[in-house]
Amino acid sequence: MQKNTFTLLQTVSIAGVFSAVSCWYGFMFGKESARKELSNLIETLRRTGSDPAPPPPEHS
Repeated sequence: MQKNTFTLLQTVSIAGVFSAVSCWYGFMFGKESARKELSNLIETLRRTGSDPAPPPPEHS
């Protein structure tokens, strides 16, 4: 029976690749989430900004 062993260099390399992939996915999902939140905020501001203001009361 052959025993599989990882060298320290292989272990560190695997951990580094895993860390890089995890960071990339986290960045992409965070970026998408922030884009959606900003999109909702922009739409809200556009709706409130595009509503016509009530005309000022006239003084007689």
